[in-house]
Formats: sequence, structure tokens, C-alpha cells
Amino acid sequence: MSSNNPHHIANFQLKYKETPGAGKMVIQPQYLNIVWGRDDRYWNVREGSMPAELYQVCWLEVTGCVDETNPKKDYEVGFEVSLAPDAFGWGASPLYLMIKRGKEGKFAWTKFQVNPDENQKFKIFGKLLRTNQSSSGDDKKLYFGLYEVWSEKWKGGLRIHNAYVQELN
Repeated sequence: MSSNNPHHIANFQLKYKETPGAGKMVIQPQYLNIVWGRDDRYWNVREGSMPAELYQVCWLEVTGCVDETNPKKDYEVGFEVSLAPDAFGWGASPLYLMIKRGKEGKFAWTKFQVNPDENQKFKIFGKLLRTNQSSSGDDKKLYFGLYEVWSEKWKGGLRIHNAYVQELN
């Protein structure tokens, strides 16, 4: 373990900017907050474009924040992930992707059932529609996260290749 804090905390202020050629903002795993991410018994979070690799956790929480988004636009937020050949604990408990505008915003959430036999990269994504965001309508910060914290079951073998934020209109 590399510090006293077992969580990987991204100390970067991300501002919305499309990644050239991608049509969306691509966020590498080291720019995400990962609970237990600094504890090498549970995760391997590397620099660069390498995926963050989950060894084992019973509390999955990976979050991020992007500033300078347009409150008058709809957004898709997602994670591009894959499963390692020895992945376990998937299929019984759904993952939840949650998105909100501003600290006081209301979460929009999407439930996603992972196919434990999936052997290709896949997306877990959801949409935040401006019509669903009344209390924090002018806030330019978009908060998002991927969660499985309710089942208390151990799971492992998830690889997070990146997260992304895409303006829809």
C-alpha cells in the first residue's frame, strides 16, 4: 500500500473538453476516485492509458466530477469496462451508474446487469437530461459514479478502461 489513505483520490479539477477524435471527453482511471484503489490487495490503478484492475472488493465505488459542462444540454456518462478471464461475483448483483448536476442535484441512475460470461469490452452508461434537473439547474459540475455497495458480496476481475462524458445536444 502506498499511503495511509487506502482510497485512490483524483486530485485533478477536470473541465469538460472533448478528447480529439472521440466526440466525447475520455477520462483515464487515474483521474477517478476509487474506494480502496490505493490498496494493492483490492485494486491496481496505473498511470497512463492502462485500465484500473479490480482484484476483489465487496464495496465497489468509482466516482468522478467534470466541471464546465453546459446546464442547458443533455449528457451521456459511462464507463468502458471488461472482465478478466478469472472474474467472479458478477451477474447476481446489478451495478448502478449515477449522475447528477451539482452537489445538490438529484441523481439520475441506471441499473445495469453484468453478464459474467462477457469476454469483450462493454459500456455501462446512463443519461442526465436537463429536464430532470430542477434544483441545481445552473451548476456546471457533473458528478457521476459506478456503484455496487448493497449486496456485500465479493466481486473481482473488473477492468475499468476509462470513463466518458458526452454532450448529447
